[in-house]
Amino acid sequence: MPSLARCRGRCLLRLLVAVIALVAILGSLWRLHAASAGVEISTQRIDGVPLTLYRPAGVERAPAVVIAHGFAGSQRMMQPYALTLARNGYVAVTFDFAGHGRNPAPFVASLEDQQRRLAILTAGLTPAVALALEHADPSGRVALLGHSMAGDVLARHAAAHPETVVASVLLSPYLSPETEVAPIRNLLLVYGALEPEMLHAQGLERLAAVLDTEVAPGEVHGAPETGDGRGLMLVEGAEHIGVLYAEGGQRLALDWLDRSFGHVSQGGVDRRGGALALLFLGLVALAWPLAALLPRAAATPRGAGLGWRRLWPVAVAPAILTPLLLWPLPTGWLPILLGDYLSLHFGLYGLLTLAGLWWVRRRGGGGETPALPPVDWSRLALATLAVMFYFGVALTLPIDRFVTTLVPDAHRLPLVLAILCGTALYFAADEWVTRGQGAGRGAYAATKLLFLLSLALAVALNLAELFFLVIIIPAILVFFLVYGLLSGWVYRRVNHPLAGALANALAFASAVAVTFPVVG
Repeated sequence: MPSLARCRGRCLLRLLVAVIALVAILGSLWRLHAASAGVEISTQRIDGVPLTLYRPAGVERAPAVVIAHGFAGSQRMMQPYALTLARNGYVAVTFDFAGHGRNPAPFVASLEDQQRRLAILTAGLTPAVALALEHADPSGRVALLGHSMAGDVLARHAAAHPETVVASVLLSPYLSPETEVAPIRNLLLVYGALEPEMLHAQGLERLAAVLDTEVAPGEVHGAPETGDGRGLMLVEGAEHIGVLYAEGGQRLALDWLDRSFGHVSQGGVDRRGGALALLFLGLVALAWPLAALLPRAAATPRGAGLGWRRLWPVAVAPAILTPLLLWPLPTGWLPILLGDYLSLHFGLYGLLTLAGLWWVRRRGGGGETPALPPVDWSRLALATLAVMFYFGVALTLPIDRFVTTLVPDAHRLPLVLAILCGTALYFAADEWVTRGQGAGRGAYAATKLLFLLSLALAVALNLAELFFLVIIIPAILVFFLVYGLLSGWVYRRVNHPLAGALANALAFASAVAVTFPVVG
């Protein structure tokens, strides 16, 4: 009877969690859709560039702003600024640079090829500016707003066209030393306060060189109303990506543009941060009761079952050897920038982990015994497909709609399969060595930390080629935390690590193949 009561209690708890999660999901989706109320959104392609036009309902011409995304981003990442501007009486145009988002044109194969990179970025910017000018107010002027990588090409365009570009707002920008900022009218640099001080200092130095005086964060020199405004602002609590969603950054940009255009805004700013957090918390929470519905593939938990004494050499060796072995090897075997290296890193890391497991077993280091009941492979296959569906649909579609492009289109599907070869090796090997009866407590988290340290070592060994991996290491950490939690629930129900491993591998392969730029 006590056992039956506990079972009923768990079932009621799962039902309660499912109901609360569904309410959170539906409520957050309503809030996210309501953010575009009163805004007309239309899409088109010009010269192959995907563009999206945001404008107040019923308004044809208004002060116009071109909005550009950063490296490994997409135009959907810039929705908060586009919606904020449209709700405040502006026309906003977003677009995908070549190789990013839904733009199939190839990006530059080497970020160090500055001339080619700028030519490709300019080819994407030009039709966006032309569309903005079509819908601009009678003054025929536009403003530019861009993030990270876009800062350089926007600054050059603004400097070359001071007669049409009335203001530029650059968010955490990259500015090459050759880029002239002196001719730019009304230049505002906005950084996240949590970004490295080195980045703040670079922006301050560029403004100080133009103004011939020291510049401090929060100061405005000149005035946007007269066209000679210069300033650098910090957004509290925001880092390189968070600055795109922070209300403080949107308010700074809106005020700067209002003063530059002589415009009066009356709407609020986009506040999707809380709704997004609620949405994904609901989706993660819903996975817990759903995991209990999965078929059990084995009567006893499967896995290597390595205690810490036998696990540590298996876990540490790949973290050190992988970046050292890949250091002298050339990249470029896949037409995707940095994604090819990530795939190799995952794949070799997984192979070295399996080799370490073989070595431990050869020395009598444990593992499964022949007496264990057989695995029901049909149940395991069904569970794996169900988990893949939830990871690939329930989690991916909302990100694609409200955060950044994440659903692969036809020209990226082959890349997903190629990268999956590497991620499947890693996740299968890692899940196996950290699961099973007798597995070291905290082993799963420790191996993920070691992988991130290994990736950091790879960047340190080849900073010129792999620098931008630094930006995505926090994203990989979030991926490990969220998907690791989900795969843990799956494992405790299915009793086999393969279901969660393959679902994780496919989700990560898809994310890498879609977010990193395709190159020629």
